[in-house]
Amino acid sequence: MRSLFKNLFTASLLFCASTTFAQQQMPPIPIDKDVRIGKLENGLTYYIRKNTTNEKRADFYIAQKVGSILEEPQQRGLAHFLEHMAFNGSKNFPGTDKGLGIVPWCESVGIKFGVNLNAYTSIDQTVYNISNAPVTREGILDSCLLILHDWSNDLLLTDKEIDKERGVIHEEWRSRMSAMQRLREKALPIMYAGTKYADCMPIGTMDVVDNFKYKTLRDYYEKWYRPDLQGLVIVGDIDVDAVEAKIKKMFSDIPKPVNPALRTYFPVNDNKEPIVVIEKDKEQTNMQILLFNKHDVYPDSLKNNMQYLFFDYAKNMIGNMLNARLNELTQSANPPFVYGYAYDNSFFVSKTKDAFTGVAVCKEDGVENALSTLLREIERAHRFGFTESEYVRARAEYLRNLESEYNERGKKKNEDYINSYVNNFTDNEPIPSIDDNFAIMNKIAPNLPVAMINEVMKSFVSDTNQVVAIFGPDKEGLVYPTKDKILSILKNVKAENITAYVDKVSNEPLIPVAPKAGKIISTKENTNFGTTTLTLSNGVKVIVKKTDFKADEIQMKGVSLGGSSLMPNSEIINIKSLNDVVELGGLGNFSAVNLQKVLAGKKASVSSSVGTNTEGVNGSCSPKDLETMLQLTYLTFTAPRMDADAFTSYKTRMKASLQNREANPMVAFNDSITFGMYGNHPRTIRIKADMIDKIDYQKCMDLYKDRFKDASDFTFILVGNVDLEKAKPLIEQYLGSLPSINRKETFKDTKMYTRKGQYKNEFKKKQQTAKASVFTFYNGSCKYTSQNDIMMSMLAQVLDIVYTEKIREQEGGTYGVSVYGNTTKYPKEESSLQIVFQTDPAKKDKLIKIVFDEIDNISKVGPSETNLAKVKEYMLKKYKENIKENSYWVGCIDEYLYTGLDMDANYEAIVNKITISDLQKFAKSMFSQKNQVEVTMTSPEAK
Repeated sequence: MRSLFKNLFTASLLFCASTTFAQQQMPPIPIDKDVRIGKLENGLTYYIRKNTTNEKRADFYIAQKVGSILEEPQQRGLAHFLEHMAFNGSKNFPGTDKGLGIVPWCESVGIKFGVNLNAYTSIDQTVYNISNAPVTREGILDSCLLILHDWSNDLLLTDKEIDKERGVIHEEWRSRMSAMQRLREKALPIMYAGTKYADCMPIGTMDVVDNFKYKTLRDYYEKWYRPDLQGLVIVGDIDVDAVEAKIKKMFSDIPKPVNPALRTYFPVNDNKEPIVVIEKDKEQTNMQILLFNKHDVYPDSLKNNMQYLFFDYAKNMIGNMLNARLNELTQSANPPFVYGYAYDNSFFVSKTKDAFTGVAVCKEDGVENALSTLLREIERAHRFGFTESEYVRARAEYLRNLESEYNERGKKKNEDYINSYVNNFTDNEPIPSIDDNFAIMNKIAPNLPVAMINEVMKSFVSDTNQVVAIFGPDKEGLVYPTKDKILSILKNVKAENITAYVDKVSNEPLIPVAPKAGKIISTKENTNFGTTTLTLSNGVKVIVKKTDFKADEIQMKGVSLGGSSLMPNSEIINIKSLNDVVELGGLGNFSAVNLQKVLAGKKASVSSSVGTNTEGVNGSCSPKDLETMLQLTYLTFTAPRMDADAFTSYKTRMKASLQNREANPMVAFNDSITFGMYGNHPRTIRIKADMIDKIDYQKCMDLYKDRFKDASDFTFILVGNVDLEKAKPLIEQYLGSLPSINRKETFKDTKMYTRKGQYKNEFKKKQQTAKASVFTFYNGSCKYTSQNDIMMSMLAQVLDIVYTEKIREQEGGTYGVSVYGNTTKYPKEESSLQIVFQTDPAKKDKLIKIVFDEIDNISKVGPSETNLAKVKEYMLKKYKENIKENSYWVGCIDEYLYTGLDMDANYEAIVNKITISDLQKFAKSMFSQKNQVEVTMTSPEAK
């Protein structure tokens, strides 16, 4: 830490020399005056803030400074197990079997389990949340606080519930035991030899999960779940004084711990010689390199000092500038890696040691080159720092984001505050107000020279404390570099005669010569959606909806009918690659790399795509950057740029990405699903590594240009903080000048229909972790209406509740059953429902029977009154939240243009009037058509 502080001190002197803001003694960072922070006598900390952005909504969190790092070997997995048990019975919410549990109560008021009601366990903390609670009456607020109270001190932890949850967690382990998870677990004992972090993953060991004694879990709870390690965070449309009074009354009865166990933060050893980890897995699909330069963490006790803001800002700038350099390398004709990036943060999984980290994914035979390049670029930045022009762009981007946050200060959502306060409690991260942060950083950032950033960069890399980890496929014939070779690369790059980076920049405008503007020839006010439609002289239509949801946001979508449906099946490889390929070259006179440079400091982006039935553009911007977004839109239509080197790079990177994809068993599962649903339809082809050379760059560009050469049938949607009168000249200039040939077209039916009748495919596939993956898909004819779309959503949600109760909780058979419902108008009016889960192969048949039994049950008698009420409550709550989002209205208007259906009209009335009988008849109508695809992949039985 000495060198880090030395460099920070040098940087501070540079700053002091350039501004009068800093005093000889660095001032503390002010705490936002609008958050109420207090501590009870028993040690419990609380944060309360009123925020009316989410009207009649509040978030309730409890953060515990407790995680899996505190477990002893015989307790491995108990921190995570305890998190699960917090939903399975407490003093005031005794259990689901009595209908009085936390989950059923929350869902009765529209707080959905897994969406608004959740928790997570990490290595150093555990956090529980009730989000978007509808605090429409005081009783709901009181009950949410009571749940936090029970989580803090009053879990029941009954024998029965513990035994039920063992299976759930075992299945969570099964579903999460991916190649990367196994590789991490192999690497930890080497990277953290001799420390607590050598074996600390929260999922734990299944031997402990399946066999620990009840008392072991209860003792862990009593030892670590205590008020001096707990922080409450409540933010929302609440009365702060009233909530504080309730907290003092409700939580003061939790006893202050007597002789509490010391909450230790375990150290990580330094290493003089580099640590090299090389691990393989048969299901790993790519070659990944992680390069760590370890250094001491910034002490929590010093984070309230203004110097910490310098440090955090410098890290932001360094990451931004170095990643721009790494991205530029990936665009070269012979890229050293598929992608690479760098950042400074925690060392892999540890809270007590940080690291300047480089990550690269590369070709399986390109490890040495990728590692050398990553090392070289970090060393280049370490020796020479960054250029003034790089820093100007990075700083402009930072200040623009800072300005955007300031402009949105009255629209900040509950979760944004929540995250800040949780981090303040667990890690002492500063929490200045948006106004203070804006004022401070607008004075600091423009006056901090690039020399200061370069001094901080010097502190991140040293001659010791290096760790290299290589994770890759375990397959025959693949040769890895030896540890000695890796060590020699580290030594050789350090000894290289590296030159300083040269930044190539252009001051050329996006559009050198303004296009000839069109004219608005008609203006129409629309009653549905509250929009204004402008018709331009080239046929383009622009629908504008002004909102006040966000001060610094305008969202755009432009769309016309046709899409890839108008392209022949013989072009399927080009069709599948088209959207990726077209964006490689950039726009106008700017390569993709230079385009990002010229847009620095602008909040404006545009992307184009060709879908199955439509082609279009999506964009977003700040109101002040509307012209830039429309300029990008104009160039997207008129000046897509080709770049041969970027295309060669793309092919190389794609081959590397796809080379080992089949090593993942889930690829075979997904392929089997696709075949089960669509057979061998030519448009279902999956691009593989050996197809990449068949992509025709010129043909892709020609196909794209054909879709965008006529804007006369395009409709653009603009939603957000739009000043229509100021926008009109810009719309005329850039959308009114788009090319127009007035062709009349729509999309074609590609005949890609879902399979009818019964289809079943059960196959075996060797997997490193034995499991069964089950997919069931139903579909049938269904009139495309708002009510049917709503009922399909209800059906999926009801089944989700039922399967959670019966398959997850009662059987302990899976971590979760995913149910998705959908209705479509094109190519046919249909409804569809899919059910997916993973489980122990031995439990598969029993669980599949439950799935089918509940399908039969809902078709015969419909949902329970309780479950239908829960779903309605959630949908109505969610609707009130949706209608205050710009993206919701873009979606509604787009839907209306595409299908003629106004999904917003009478939504609440439709939801309220749907009965048990309605949903039963709807379910029966679909399931009785007997169109079902069932695909199951299991592991072979162990011999």
